[in-house]
Parts: sequence; C-alpha cells; structure tokens
Amino acid sequence: MDASLTDLLESLEREHQELQFSSFSSETALDIGLLLMERAKKEKRAIAIDITRFGHQLFHYSFDGTRPDNDEWIKRKVRTVARFGKSSYYMGVFLRHHGLSLEQRYFVSTTEYAVHGGGFPIILRGTGVVGAITVSGMAHEEDHLWVVEAIRAHLAEKGK
Repeated sequence: MDASLTDLLESLEREHQELQFSSFSSETALDIGLLLMERAKKEKRAIAIDITRFGHQLFHYSFDGTRPDNDEWIKRKVRTVARFGKSSYYMGVFLRHHGLSLEQRYFVSTTEYAVHGGGFPIILRGTGVVGAITVSGMAHEEDHLWVVEAIRAHLAEKGK
C-alpha cells in the first residue's frame, strides 16, 4: 500500500469530519455558490458550479467557456457523493490505494459515476450526507480544493 495515498485518504477523511453544517438552506447554497462565483471571476476561471440537496438543485451556474460536458461531470460526481457519502476525490484516491477500478470494486460504470475531485458532500451534523457541492472545469484536484475552501470560508464566516 502506498503511504502517500494513505496520508491523503486520512487528510480527505478529516475534511469530511471538519466540514459539517449545523443546517443547510437555500440561502446557504446561495452564499457558497456566490463565493465560488466571485473567486472564479477574480481568477478568470471557466467553471460550472452546482449545489444540490439530493433531488433538489439549489444553485447552478456555468461560466462562459464551459460546455455541456461540465454539467455531465457534475452529474457523475454528484451520483458518486450520493452513493458513497464521501467526496468524489476521496473515492478516486480510495480506489487507487486499493488498486481497483470503480467497476471492479462496486460494479458501477464510469459513464454514471466519476471518481475525480470536485464533488463534496453536504454533511449535516447528526444527520449525515444530504447533498453535494460540486465544481467542474479545472484539474480535478483543484475542483476539490475550491469546494473545500469555499465550505471552510462559509463555516468560518458563519461561526458554525
């Protein structure tokens, strides 16, 4: 087993433990979505942003320069978060760590699920995973980092 992948998995698991909400409303989705939009404008990034409480899309924005493919990546990342309750990046690292593909381990297709960074679970303390915050358009590690940083900034600002 690769020690660097073990360390990365532990770090990603700590994010799941740290980045939890006491509540999550449409207003929360708007705040986080706007944080991501402002950063992308400032840094001139063409990304798509999606915030979904499973079964209900609360926020979606696609910058000029994105394509329908970005929306397809988002759908696949959201399915991964919904099925496994972990970030899509975590799932990719987990599978790499074990030397397995998504199909080998879980018998699901990469046409439906994506184990690349950018999808992060909306975790309610005491409840569990209720949705996903997802970014598509950059390198997948960067997609993940942007979501994590936006959640962290929102929680720090709200004192939650």
